[in-house]
Amino acid sequence: MSTRSSFVLPWAVRRTRLPLLALPCVDCPAERATTGAGRFRVNANGKLLDVWLLVNCVGCDRTSRLTVHHRIPVRSLPVHLLEGYTKNCADLVAGVLLDPALARRHRFVLDWRGCWELHAPQVADDPWPLEVRVTFDQPVPVRPEQLIAHGLGISRGEVLRRVKADIPLKRRTMGDFSFVVV
Repeated sequence: MSTRSSFVLPWAVRRTRLPLLALPCVDCPAERATTGAGRFRVNANGKLLDVWLLVNCVGCDRTSRLTVHHRIPVRSLPVHLLEGYTKNCADLVAGVLLDPALARRHRFVLDWRGCWELHAPQVADDPWPLEVRVTFDQPVPVRPEQLIAHGLGISRGEVLRRVKADIPLKRRTMGDFSFVVV
């Protein structure tokens, strides 16, 4: 009876920047916008508050506003959120931008190309079968087959033949998963 030693390789997916927004500009033919440094505009009108996320066109740098809150009573907003909006908290910008309700309301989709990188340690020898655990530091939607092909330097067809994963390989995921290469 032989025992197979299990070698587990940790991979980490890290977001390098916020995604671009597929949002047409009203001034130029550009189809992309960015949050830039990530700024909010807060406007108080009496006891009512408006909050916008400011985005810039990639082509002409025109600033547009995405409504986050419209005419809400100041007291209905938690204090930590109000502080985050006025101080342009980077985590709050990311959270608001990644909110699917905001994307539906303003009719944009997120363009994740070039927004993440894979940190995968190299293996000197070939310990086949190889088990890999992939963790996500922040939510980034990727297709596991593309991620594995990129990390191992093999084609996506070969990934489909040689990899056994605990999730579907052709559907986008933002959660941790593991796979075995045989």
